Amino acid sequence: MRITITGKNIELTDGLKEAVEERLSKLEKYFAPDTEVHVTLSVEKERQKIEVTIPVKGSVIRAEQVSNDMYVSIEVVEEIIERQLKKYRNKIVTKQQNAEKFFAEEYLARDDEDDEEEIRIIRSKRFGIKPMYPEDACVQMELLGHDFFVFLNAETEEVNVVYKRKGNTYGLIEPEF
Repeated sequence: MRITITGKNIELTDGLKEAVEERLSKLEKYFAPDTEVHVTLSVEKERQKIEVTIPVKGSVIRAEQVSNDMYVSIEVVEEIIERQLKKYRNKIVTKQQNAEKFFAEEYLARDDEDDEEEIRIIRSKRFGIKPMYPEDACVQMELLGHDFFVFLNAETEEVNVVYKRKGNTYGLIEPEF
């Protein structure tokens, strides 16, 4: 694995880099040697945050952890990724063409179907989508008391999603083709 570490509002000390590399090296048994791992360490007030992103063809494996101690965040984020990989191994691998390019052979060969929890959709909803601007979609989302809202963007004529973010801000998800 090739680990790229960047920092925002934090000095990347040798100790932090070593802690990240040592902890994430435990994931090497799951990935091919040339797999890219992007790590971002950031500090905002008292919050120590680590974000780990591992792009694999067709998917992104991602985890983030926030705590008061960066070393604790580093430890926990590795455990989260490992849990994700164990839980979704069959789903990730069966969707990937050329999965052996991204994952280690031993990981692909394992048969853990007993450990896997089945994903079940228990409710389906249909509703009409009318064109609106992202700002109007945010207002509609607030009126409904939801954390996200799907709408047809009046400017682009594409389906978009607005969602609530921390700090009373909003995000917009647009499709990319």
